[in-house]
Formats: sequence, C-alpha cells, structure tokens
Amino acid sequence: MKKQAFNPYLPSWEYIPDGEPYVFDGRVYVYGSHDFANGHVFCLGDYVCWSAPVDDLGDWRYEGVIYDKCADPFNRDGRMCLYAPDVTVGPDGRYYLYYVLDRVSVVSVAVCDTPAGKYEFLGYVHYKDGTRLGERPGDEPQFDPGVLTEGDKTYLFTGFCGRGDKSRHGAMATVLGPDMLTIEEEPVFVAPGSEYSQGTDFENHAFFEAPSIRKIGDTYYFIYSSEVMHELCYATSKKPTGGYVYGGVIVSNCDLHIDSYKPADMPAAYGANNHGSIVQINDDWYIFYHRHTYGTWYSRQGCAEKLTILPDGTIMQAEITSCGLNGGPLKGEGEYPTYLACHLFTKTPSIYVGAPSSPRIVQDGKDGDECTAYLTNITDGATAGFKSFDIKGLKEIAIDVHGYMNGVFHIKTRWDGESIGDIRVSNSNIWERFSTPVSLPDGVYDLYFTFEGSGNVGMKSFTLICG
Repeated sequence: MKKQAFNPYLPSWEYIPDGEPYVFDGRVYVYGSHDFANGHVFCLGDYVCWSAPVDDLGDWRYEGVIYDKCADPFNRDGRMCLYAPDVTVGPDGRYYLYYVLDRVSVVSVAVCDTPAGKYEFLGYVHYKDGTRLGERPGDEPQFDPGVLTEGDKTYLFTGFCGRGDKSRHGAMATVLGPDMLTIEEEPVFVAPGSEYSQGTDFENHAFFEAPSIRKIGDTYYFIYSSEVMHELCYATSKKPTGGYVYGGVIVSNCDLHIDSYKPADMPAAYGANNHGSIVQINDDWYIFYHRHTYGTWYSRQGCAEKLTILPDGTIMQAEITSCGLNGGPLKGEGEYPTYLACHLFTKTPSIYVGAPSSPRIVQDGKDGDECTAYLTNITDGATAGFKSFDIKGLKEIAIDVHGYMNGVFHIKTRWDGESIGDIRVSNSNIWERFSTPVSLPDGVYDLYFTFEGSGNVGMKSFTLICG
C-alpha cells in the first residue's frame, strides 16, 4: 500500500453513494449516483466515476463525468435525477450502464467502449414486442437496476418495496438477450418485500431496494438493502433467477447487530438508507456501502470494509471503520481530519439521521469546492470515534477546534472507557489547537473524543504526537 486508505475512500468533498465496485484491467472502478454537499434531494449530479489501482487503494483518480443526466431522451431538460446505476460487460466486450430516472419506472441503458469513458444512450429495456419493461399492464415499477452478464445472457435485478405498499411484491429478476435490451425471460420475484415476507427466512430483513448481484464460485449472491434501510443483506442461490435463501447482514451503516465493542442494539453512528455491493480485490473481498453527512439523507459518501467469507460461503457482518480499504489500522502518528469519524453519537444514540441536535459532518463552501470536511454541532455528551490506529510512542494528542464553547474533551480508547487524557477548550473564533499529554502502551487502539461542557464545538482535526 503506497498511500493510506480511509473511510470515506474518496475526497471529503465528493458525494458518491450507491457504489457498485468492479475490477477492470488492474483498477477498481466505482459506479454510483451523485449527491451534492448539503443537497436538498438525492442524486442531483451527473454520473461520475473514480478508480484506483488494485495495489494502491488509497490513490483514487477522478475519471470525470461519464454520463450527463440530460443524455436520456426522457430527460433532455434535466428535471429528473439519475438514480443508482450499475455496469456490466456485454458479450461484445463493451461496457453497459443501466439506470432509472427518478420520475419514470423504466430501465435505461447507455454504452461505452471503456470502463470510464463517455457513455452514450442506447435504449430502454423492453419486451420482444417493443413495450418497455415497467409499462406493460401488470408490470411493477422498475428501480435500482443491478446487472450480471454470463455469456449471451444478462440478469437484470430491480425493485423497490416500501413498508405498507402491497402493490410491490419484491425484488425482480429479468433475463436479457445479447443486445442488452431485449427481454428473453420475463420478470420473476426472487426476494419478498416486507408485506410478503412473513413466515419466510427474509422476515425482519425483507427486500427494500438496492438490488445487486455477484457470483462467487458456483453461488450467486443477491445483495440488497433491507426494510430497516441501514443494512445491506445477502441471499444465495445456485441459479440466478430463483431459489434464494437469506444469508445475513453484510454491513450496517450504524453498526447495529455488532457486539464486539458495544451492545448489539446500540447504534454507533447515524444511519439511513444503504446501497452497495461486494468485490474481490486481489485476494480479499470488500463491501462497498455509504454513510450520511450534514445530518440529512441527501449527502451520502462511499465507504468500504474488508470482509470475512467463511469456507461455507457465509459472509460475516463487517464493522464500520475509519480505515476500510487500508488493509489494517492507520499509522498512529500525525494529523487526521475528523470527517474520518466512523462512530458519532450523543448520550442517546439514534439509528437514523435527522435530529437537529445531533453532531454531523459538513464542509465549508458549496458543492464542488475542494474543502476538507469536519465535525460540527458537537455539544455536551457528543462522542466521535475513529477506528483504528497502530500507536507507538504516543506522547501527546492535540485537537483543532472552534466555536463558542467551554468544556473538556475526554479521550478514550473505548466509547465507554476511562479517559486517557483531557483537553480543555474555550471560546475561539478561529481554528485553534489545544492539547494534552497522553501515554499509551504500544498497540492498536480505537480513539474516542467525548465533549463535556457548554456551547457548540466544531472540530477540524486531531494530531497524534509521538516521540
């Protein structure tokens, strides 16, 4: 690893959720929708792409805009948003981009000769008589396409099933022919929505949205966001279009169910909807997912975690971290921006974003400004956690903060642990550094900063000083 890799893995001023990762010719490419900083709705931007070499997962390169939202004939005026896409390599070796606009229920397709070139609109997925999928009487609306191509067949997975809506039955699989547009086998349901999951092994983790499909060996892995939204789950089958058995949770963007460092039912961050998939990079498997910033649902950022897949094919739930693609803990020295916080909560942790009093990650300036994000709205009892650091010879910890405040930051190695150092802070109109001596035996540690006091603190960074 030539550079350290972080969560989020892209620059803090970039907001690419719904990540579908693939390895093409020695590089990892991530395709997703495109939120804005402090956006007012989902997916306001054009499709852009980022990539990184498989041997340097901290070195992400901006590939530019790969598809303009006005390129679709249904959206020449740009009034609609490009929702979560997916990409597959067709039998002709070209790259096919599948997506749905936010106000129509059909699947659009664009094509390109390279993974991250300029995609051109190709057409709409349709039946053999030309009727578009989603518009025939009896069709359920199409949403969140996920695609896998094997030989001359492409398996298209779609669907959205909100709670209380009995008109939506579950996730659908449709088989397309070699032209990547024409339906060869009509839609079948492969996983139930919440209104039809009672008594099945999907109950309490029913399909909601974000279908994605991968294959490991001879097993198909159907990955999706469940009815609780913050978790990505999986189901497996030996055939692509049916027989799926629920497997478990791959990741939760609030770390629910994880009990290694906290109670299983305690959320460690502010979660909300989730979307992503798995990918093998060299010998390791990773789950790509997204987190939320600005205290809203609309400014999401891509994260990734290393996976453990057991010999029987079971995927163990991954813990959310600050160092997901790094291959191990971060260096235990130097300055780190606080937007790397993977844990963020108050005295009353919440599963979902939205509370006005909650701490949050923001950036100065407008969307597109390359400004490093930071934590704000830190009030009495708020905690920010960072996981993990390989610390050797630590002597001092400093923080850069501003705001009207008077109190102390307690530094801990567990969210509920004893303080290893206290940093007293007071009013500052500019970013100002405060510090305290800290001594720890050499080892790998998580770091938590809990504020006790009055006022509202912005926290830009912390610095681990060794000697």
